[in-house]
Order: sequence, then C-alpha cells, then structure tokens
Amino acid sequence: MRVLVTGGAGYIGSHALRALLRAGHSPVAYDNLSRGHRAAVPKDVPLIEADIRDTDVLTAALKDNGIDCVMHFAAFAYVGESVELPLLYYNNNSRGTLSVLEAIDRARTPRLVFSSTCATYGNPPQNPIVETTVQRPINPYGMSKLVSEYMISDYAASRSDFSYAALRYFNVAGSSFDGEIGEDHDPETHLIPVILQAALGRREKVTVFGDDYPTPDGTCIRDYIHVEDLVSAHVRVMEALKPSDRRIYNLGIGRGHSVREIIDAARRVTGVDFKVEIGPRRAGDPASLYSDPSRIHEELGWRAQHTDIEETIRSAYQWFSKNPNGYGDAR
Repeated sequence: MRVLVTGGAGYIGSHALRALLRAGHSPVAYDNLSRGHRAAVPKDVPLIEADIRDTDVLTAALKDNGIDCVMHFAAFAYVGESVELPLLYYNNNSRGTLSVLEAIDRARTPRLVFSSTCATYGNPPQNPIVETTVQRPINPYGMSKLVSEYMISDYAASRSDFSYAALRYFNVAGSSFDGEIGEDHDPETHLIPVILQAALGRREKVTVFGDDYPTPDGTCIRDYIHVEDLVSAHVRVMEALKPSDRRIYNLGIGRGHSVREIIDAARRVTGVDFKVEIGPRRAGDPASLYSDPSRIHEELGWRAQHTDIEETIRSAYQWFSKNPNGYGDAR
C-alpha cells in the first residue's frame, strides 16, 4: 500500500516508516519538523515538509501520491505542557485531525490508522484497561485525542467506503534494535530517556514526581510497550482493514511497572547509580494505567514480543550511548 505517515519525522512515526518498508509498503513522510528530525526519515522515503493543518497541501499530498492509507501520528504529546497550554493542544491535535479528515474526504482516501492514547481513559476505576472502559480524560492532551476519536467516528459513519482504526497506546519506549534511530525530544520528559541521560551524565538527577500515590511503592505505574512492537501493530491493523471497518485496540504488554521499578531496572542495565530525588506530583498524572491488549490478539493474532523491561531499556541505552546529542542539528 501507499501510506502517508503524518509525524513521520517523529519518534514513533520514523519507526513506522521503517516497519512499512520492511513489510513491502511504500511510505511517504509528512512532517513540519517542529518537533521531528529529518535525519530520522529513511533516505529512500520522500518527506513532505508541511503542517497537517494546511489542508490544501495535505490533500495534494494524498492525491499526488495515490495514498491508500493515512497513518496519523502528528501530535503534541506532553501531558504537563497540555495543562499549561491547552489551546495549543486543541489547535494542533484536534484541529489537526479535523484537517486530516477534510483532506481524506477530498481525496477519497479509504483508510486511516489513528494514533490515540490511554490518556483518553483518564483515571480509570480499575486496571487492566479494556477498550470499553469509560473514557474520562483528566488532561487536555487526553481530551484532544478523545475529541479526535469522536470526529473520526462521526466521519466514518457518513462514508461506507472508509475504514479506520484508533489505537490507544500506553507508554512507548525503547529504540530500534539496530541502533539506527531513537528518541530525541526537546525538552525530554519521558521517564526512560530522562533516566538514561542521568546515567550518561547529561543531567544531574532524576526527579520522581510523587511517591504518595495509591500504588505498592507509592510511584506511578505504567504499561511500557516497545516502539518496534507498537509500529508492527500499526502495520498489522492497516493490512487487516476492510471497507467500513471500525476498529479500536489497546496497545500495551498487559502489565505495569512503577517508576521505582524502571529506575532499578535502568541501574541494572547501565551499571550506574545515578541520583534520584522525590518531587511533587505533576498535574494530570493518573496513579496507574496498564492495558488489557487481548482484543487485538484475539482478532488479529498480534501481541507484543518485547516484554522484558530491561530489554526495552537496553535498546534505548544503545541509542543514547551512540547519540548523546540525539540527532544533533540534522533536522
């Protein structure tokens, strides 16, 4: 298939490009490079440098490339930033998805695979989380994604020849196992990269945001899925979509690790006893989120292959050790 990958120069999007190539598809990257990196895009994949909110350019990209499916990753994804700048998130994430749908409608593109999030569930009444768990986001990031899900669902109801999947994923971690691409955010707020930067001496300490949550060790619990597992699920779902399909899946490994457990695992992987301090809770952080990913396994036979948290951390450590400045200035 010919696949347009929005956010193709980002962390997950760049891994998706490589997964699509391996599966024999023809991807095109679409990214405004505001937070992505040109160097993350494979050399044999064309990159359209533009904003998803430029509907005319996006429509032309779909038509000119004969696109069969859009994989829509382009979004801002910092919970804390969304609390401080909610309008930025609704503008980029929700309005951006509206523009994607308008372009899809104009070009009559038949498929969409949407990057959603477990943040749409908010603070769920119980774990593991299933796809029918009530969605009550507690931060603007989660709400901006839920609004996008509503828009996609409503659009799909109006068009019988259109199919989509909304993939609600949990904490994405790790880097490509060949060490060629990885995670490079500015600022970096994701736990495992922050820890590895401390282990490599690139930051003074790791701050744990709250140790008084109602969890066994007082720190937040999350479900960490390796990025290569995540993108393999996107390819599997895309290939399974048939006209008028509407699919919703959780993507995770089905169990959680606390912040303290991640810190201990990183110390074992790196052999470094980096400094850790306890800070106040962050606004918008639920105590515990982990998935029940059984639906996608039962329907499509997919399940995460890399479920050892030390293996995930080791793949990220390989990237950060080789690329202490990330992609540097090569944007």
